[in-house]
Amino acid sequence: MKSFANTPRVEGLLKMIDEAYNKRAWHGTNLKGSLRGLTYMDAAWRPGKNRHNSWEIALHAAYWKYVVLRRLLGQKRGSFAVAGSNWFLRPAEFSEKAWKADLKLLERLHQELRKVVAGLKDEDLDWTPRGSQNSHEFLIRGVAFHDIYHAAQIQLLKRIKASFQLPIMADPSSREYYR
Repeated sequence: MKSFANTPRVEGLLKMIDEAYNKRAWHGTNLKGSLRGLTYMDAAWRPGKNRHNSWEIALHAAYWKYVVLRRLLGQKRGSFAVAGSNWFLRPAEFSEKAWKADLKLLERLHQELRKVVAGLKDEDLDWTPRGSQNSHEFLIRGVAFHDIYHAAQIQLLKRIKASFQLPIMADPSSREYYR
C-alpha cells in the first residue's frame, strides 16, 4: 500500500508499524508472520493452566490497535468489536471460522490505524490529548513495539508446543487447554 504522507516522521512511523506487523524487518518474524499458518487448534493451545494462547494474543494486539486508533481520532471507549477489554478468553467458538474472523479483525484494525497515521502531520504527532500523558507519536511507536513483543511470544509458544509430545486436554474453551 503506497503512503501519501508528506513528512519523514510520519513515513518513519508508517514503516515502523508495518515492519512490526506485516513487512520484512531485520528483527525477524513480525506479528502477522508469527500467526501465519496457525490453525485454530494451534492458536488455542496453551503452555500451561491460566496462560495466554496465540489466539488471545492476536486479539489482544487487535484491541490495542483499536485503542491507539481511538485515541488518535479522539473517540470515546466502547466500540471494540468484542465485548470486554485488553484480554479476551479465546476460543469463544472452537472453529477455523472463528479464528479467521479474529485474524481478519486484527488485519482490518491495522489497516485502519495505518490510514489514520498516514493522514497525520508533524504537529499532530507532538500533540498529547487532554487527560493523557502520551503524545500521538509515543502511542504509534508503542503499538509497533507491542506487535513485535507479542510476535516473539507467539514464536516462543509455537516452539514450546512443538516440544510437547503429550496429548492435548479436551476442553479448548477453558483456560486449562494445555499440554
